[in-house]
Amino acid sequence: MDELVAAHHGDVRAEGAGPRVPRVAIADDNQVVLEEICQLLASEFDIVCAVQESVALVEAVAFSKPDAVVTDLDMPGLNGIETAQKLFELGMSPAVVILTVYNDPHMIQRALRAGIRGYVLKDDAGEELVAALRAVTAGNRYLSRGALAAIT
Repeated sequence: MDELVAAHHGDVRAEGAGPRVPRVAIADDNQVVLEEICQLLASEFDIVCAVQESVALVEAVAFSKPDAVVTDLDMPGLNGIETAQKLFELGMSPAVVILTVYNDPHMIQRALRAGIRGYVLKDDAGEELVAALRAVTAGNRYLSRGALAAIT
């Protein structure tokens, strides 16, 4: 069983990982937030696409085949969980991290049951999104402090 990595466990990296930089696709319907996420991640990850809607995300992931996807939960069209499910149904297997303002325990559990590897609250993103992506690309799950507090 994979390990659940929470913020208080610190930085998580894949043991013996080579120098390859993980490729990440990002989706948020707010352009300002999208740009901020790109800036936050650009020094650690290869940003392969940044889009503002779920349909565009599915198409971009099919084309660019990223290692991980960061998506807002509340998106036009399909929400973040539905988008992840669509990716999985189409045979794509990026590690998906939900980045959201919603700390509803039922929504967090629903996301995890759907196969989403990480759940990060936007309030925690500055401190935890990089660690979350490191964890999920290493095969672990990650819940930010706020998300973990909501379900415990």
